[in-house]
Amino acid sequence: MNIPDGKYAPWPRPHDMAGRQWPDRRITAPPVWASVDLRDGNQALVNPMGVEQKLAFFDLLVRVGFKEIEVGFPSASETEYTFIRRLIDEGRVPDDVSLQVLCQAREHLVKKTFASLQGAQNVIFHIYNSTSPAQRKYTFGNLSKEQIVQIALDGVKCVQDCLPSLSGNTKLRLEYSPESFSMTEIDFSVEICERVKAAWGTSAENKIILNLPTTVECTMPNVFADQVEYFCTHITERENVTVSIHNHNDRGTGVASCELGILAGADRVEGTLFGNGERTGNLDIVTVALNMVAEGVDPHLDFSHVSDVAAAYERLTGMHVGPRLPYAGELVFTAFSGSHQDAIRKGMTARAQMAQNARWDVPYLLIDPHDIGREYQGIIRINSQSGKGGAAYILEETHGIMLPKAMHEVFGAVVKAATDDAQRELTADEVYVLFAKTWLGKTAPLSVVDIGETHLEGSDTREQVLCRATVMWNGTQYAIGANGNGPLDAFVQALRATPVPQFDIVSFHEHSIGAGSNTSALAYVQIALADGTTRWGAGKSSSVGRAGIAAVVSAVNFDG
Repeated sequence: MNIPDGKYAPWPRPHDMAGRQWPDRRITAPPVWASVDLRDGNQALVNPMGVEQKLAFFDLLVRVGFKEIEVGFPSASETEYTFIRRLIDEGRVPDDVSLQVLCQAREHLVKKTFASLQGAQNVIFHIYNSTSPAQRKYTFGNLSKEQIVQIALDGVKCVQDCLPSLSGNTKLRLEYSPESFSMTEIDFSVEICERVKAAWGTSAENKIILNLPTTVECTMPNVFADQVEYFCTHITERENVTVSIHNHNDRGTGVASCELGILAGADRVEGTLFGNGERTGNLDIVTVALNMVAEGVDPHLDFSHVSDVAAAYERLTGMHVGPRLPYAGELVFTAFSGSHQDAIRKGMTARAQMAQNARWDVPYLLIDPHDIGREYQGIIRINSQSGKGGAAYILEETHGIMLPKAMHEVFGAVVKAATDDAQRELTADEVYVLFAKTWLGKTAPLSVVDIGETHLEGSDTREQVLCRATVMWNGTQYAIGANGNGPLDAFVQALRATPVPQFDIVSFHEHSIGAGSNTSALAYVQIALADGTTRWGAGKSSSVGRAGIAAVVSAVNFDG
């Protein structure tokens, strides 16, 4: 790529991490979830949400179960100021939900933010300033570390000075972010947070939130975990501190960094639905929460109808949930590969016989789609890569047609030829039409013009049924009749008097389809011709005997 040596280099790692604990831990309980969709996510939209959209999105977040929701930057936008006032004035905020607001540490901005919060019950006041060497050098014009600390302390004092302006029933917590934590010297991150904590004051009843953002994700997830663990083990009064993380996704590992950050000691997670945010996005809280479900941990967020959440998100933001996004994407519970389809079909069939709380272990499906409101019908879809089991599964799930296992390969070949020709995926209805056209609708070269049967009661032989029929073979009509031990056997014996190639029935299967007065019989017959080749046929009728005869005709006519 012709990149000069030294232009890029690994970011420094925390020292003294030989005794790190996070690799041996497991996530056994969810963190506190904080949604930043209405601020961090909203500012990343091509067309930011208006007040009515934001109100609807807030209601969505409450329904999902978020207890801490960052609602905006009221000092910077009249839309956000109006939105927050409507939330409070119209009583839209449940008693157990905290409104989080972001504000720069400037007196006039802090005062306007406080004005927007009058009457709120629970508030998180979030202040921040950048701390990394690059920010100190370029953004702040070579300010010293002490000057950067002073910016943070000035912000704390601004908030403290405005506290008396709030009504007495408002509970306010402070959140401080050393922005660009991921790029800041770890000891300086601890130092500035210590100074902020000391200036604010904290207790077990009023914990301070110290938020550690990967403003730009610049390290591997294990390095971020080291940073978080170092911070958690070096900040004093840890029991009075809520350590929060705010992951971005510049390296594509935001979810992994968050999960390892939780292992490293983080108590709280900030993120957005489906990862919306600047550049490559924020942390995708939906994915992290449902990853916990797959591990047997209740995330305390309700994504039991994740498709509805995704639809609301798309409608309100104008963004799109990608088809391969974990859990919510259109194709994530879809298998095109034949071997995958066969394994899923077998696993789902076995699962139907198990207790509901049996350990989930269906191949290729991390969780049960039904648990998040997804439908099984979309699990297997049919294209040129589909295997013999996939098409059969589609017929069974959508039309109740249960092909014999030995017939799967034959039908799979028919489907594959059709998808190769179409150069696209087939719908479930198209799969059924293909089955019906191949086996149920063939009337040449053999067809039945008329048929009747007489049951020979009291006979002392095995030939219990007399079949009389008129058939058409290659355009010529034949009147035939013979006895047999059933309608099917009698019909086969009668065909021997025609030019129809001689064959024997080697396999017969049947099952009912439908219910009540609409019940029909489906029969499947495999015949062996004189030259040793075999063919499958299928027939449908309100009579089991006639379904078997139709299956024989189908097998004779099959030319696949």
